Amino acid sequence: MPILPNMKIVVALDSFKGCLTSEEANRAAAEGILDLYPHAEVVQIPVSDGGEGWLEAFYAAIGGDFVRVKVSDPLGRPIMAEYLMKGNTAIIEMARASGLPLLKPEERDVERANTAGTGQLIVDAIRRGCSEIIVGLGGSATCDYGFGMTMAMQQALSKEPGWKKHVQPQLRGIRFVAATDVKNPLLDPNGAAYVFAPQKGASPEVVERREAFGKRLASVAAETMGYDCSMREGAGAAGGLGWAMMQYLGAETVSGAELLLERIRFDETILGADLVITGEGSADRQTLMGKLPYVIMQRARQQGVPCALVSGRLRNRKALLEAGFSEAMSINPPGTPLEKAIRKDWAASHIRKAVKKLRIIS
Repeated sequence: MPILPNMKIVVALDSFKGCLTSEEANRAAAEGILDLYPHAEVVQIPVSDGGEGWLEAFYAAIGGDFVRVKVSDPLGRPIMAEYLMKGNTAIIEMARASGLPLLKPEERDVERANTAGTGQLIVDAIRRGCSEIIVGLGGSATCDYGFGMTMAMQQALSKEPGWKKHVQPQLRGIRFVAATDVKNPLLDPNGAAYVFAPQKGASPEVVERREAFGKRLASVAAETMGYDCSMREGAGAAGGLGWAMMQYLGAETVSGAELLLERIRFDETILGADLVITGEGSADRQTLMGKLPYVIMQRARQQGVPCALVSGRLRNRKALLEAGFSEAMSINPPGTPLEKAIRKDWAASHIRKAVKKLRIIS
């Protein structure tokens, strides 16, 4: 069925990392559709799974106030970071304080980078009376197992050492949520060090040292607190910050994608839609492991709405189509150099061109 002029089309693209934000990608897609069909109803929904664009996606849906706080970046340098506050709920994007984009490529060092800044954001939210603190775990520069976060909170909330005795009592009545689509445990071959540290520049030797450090932390925490969260799903997220939030804050873990879509009432928004368009910078089999475009597609199909996928890089197209996407295409011509593909102007113009080719909805 061709796209018709009076169709309702919902555009919900994740960010094209290092290139376009979710809002920018959506805008480009909407412009492409409206170029062809000026009278079509195009609904743009900024989305994120807990990493880049997390705050903007929530703000676009629920409003609130941005709170700016002076915190430490991953290397301890002072920066201003912000989180979103809506009523008694704080929504924190850990990458704002402890994220990889805050470092130059030559500064990436998982043995130095820490999550103290994220802890400082959490402390600020606590002091403002928040009873629910949601932390999006994506885009981290760290593999410190949340050590920086816990130390920053310990120093801010108690003059006496001892988390269990002096800090935990102050956290009663606060609901902590770790939002991530990572299911990795803390340790061993599928854990934080082995899987994620190399992505942040760690050598094999550094990975081994980080793994040993994580084992020591987990062992001491289990002995001190009487329980062990290291094997829980999501413990390895954000370089082990997921574990620290479970172990020390009693956080529950939820899918970042599912949480956002619920809070923004995505299912209601797509009622009556003829097509949903989603996408991300790189789509392949990993997309089918619960990543945001896959979750969007599933929700659309539950309502009988076809969902097309566009991405910067596309692999395993057959698998993506078999999983349920009505179409899957790369915005880039074959052989496009990476340095060109990640240019903002190039990506935006090629998203506009790509959506104009979405002729078949099945």
